[in-house]
Amino acid sequence: MAVTERLDGPQVPSEEGATSPRADTPHVERRLGPSSTMAILFILPAAVLLGIWVVYPIIYSVFRSLFDANGTGFVGLGNYVSIFTDSSTLTTIRNNLIWVVVAPIIVTTLGLIFAVLTERIKWATAFKLIVFMPMAVSLMAAGVIFRLVYDEDPSKGVANAIMTTVHDTFSSSKGYPEARPGDPSKVTDDKGAVVAAQPAQPGQPVLLPILGIKKEIMPSNAQPARAPSGGQGLSGTVWFDFTPGGGGTKGAIDGSERGLPGMTVEALKDGKVVESTTTADDGSFRFEGLTSGSYTVRLPQDNFQAAFRGLTWLGPTLITPAIIGAFVWVWAGFAMVLIAAGLSAIPRDALEAARIDGATEWQVFRKITIPLLSPVLLVVFVTMIINTLKVFDLVFIIAPSSVQPQANVIALEMWRVSFGGGNNQGMGSALAVFLLILVLPFMIMNIRRFRRENA
Repeated sequence: MAVTERLDGPQVPSEEGATSPRADTPHVERRLGPSSTMAILFILPAAVLLGIWVVYPIIYSVFRSLFDANGTGFVGLGNYVSIFTDSSTLTTIRNNLIWVVVAPIIVTTLGLIFAVLTERIKWATAFKLIVFMPMAVSLMAAGVIFRLVYDEDPSKGVANAIMTTVHDTFSSSKGYPEARPGDPSKVTDDKGAVVAAQPAQPGQPVLLPILGIKKEIMPSNAQPARAPSGGQGLSGTVWFDFTPGGGGTKGAIDGSERGLPGMTVEALKDGKVVESTTTADDGSFRFEGLTSGSYTVRLPQDNFQAAFRGLTWLGPTLITPAIIGAFVWVWAGFAMVLIAAGLSAIPRDALEAARIDGATEWQVFRKITIPLLSPVLLVVFVTMIINTLKVFDLVFIIAPSSVQPQANVIALEMWRVSFGGGNNQGMGSALAVFLLILVLPFMIMNIRRFRRENA
């Protein structure tokens, strides 16, 4: 008869009639030993701090959101109803929706592009360092930086300096705003344009005096005005009819008066433009191709429009896209580093096999690289969604007080209502709970994904 070792639990007969233990795992009683006690002692301080800093504030915020501003009157869900009925709060929800849709997509896309590019350039390390560097800057400092970047004055704001430079490369920025006709016997106003008072003929010089030119907009290349020489063609001079210090003759070119360069001058016949030219640095112009006849000389209206000085980035129209641009600048490096790590983990055999089979680089990228990178891309995208829902610093610093209502987001509205002058902590607590509810689904999504990966 076979001898079997007796274990706790039910016994079953062996082949020779003796009993043997069941095949399943025997029951083991678990008791807290010294190692478990030590683990609890280590976890306890963190658990206490977590309860004080996280659990208690959440519970108290839910409780406080059910009361009015003073905390004495019970209003139930009244504060939550106000969130969806107050126009300013609805604006914050709309802005947060824009943030959630736009910012994570841009950050993830740029991070993917940068990560792919760094695999194909020799100076990849330097490129990664430059792109990742904004992560070392706090969001408050980034807000101060971009407040200067978006300054409307091109001499201060980098954004408008770049835009005006590009614009002036392809189109001259020649505006003389607030300029007006000078001597009425020489020029008159015609619906914003300046027209010579008398028709002119080839060989007859035309004088077009202008007033109202501010010193700061006078072009640096403006030279002393030169009287037209006459001769063949139709010539003339456009100049600033003002002598510094007084004196001078009205409607006549004096030695200290300067010409107006870059002015567009048109010659009209029977109401139609037959030739156009531009004034030189001394304000002179000449039409060479005119035949004999009578012509009207005109300075069109676009001469008197303000020069292009960029966009009003911090105005109510562009303030939210401008702040999103600052957010992308900060977080694009973070996305690039994570995605680059994912790219380095992709097996090169799969990519090379696809290329050998005749796949183009775009097909390899779209059908192999992207699917294999999808877990990393999802991590970056969800992380950016959570960050956009919590954005506060950039909006508070970049948006001027006059346009903060148009740029407002839930986190900033929560602070403003509670501590920024509203003094309504009931409504602020309701906004905090609402923001927590918005963030929770994405946090749960991340937790479940981590569990699947570690299972």
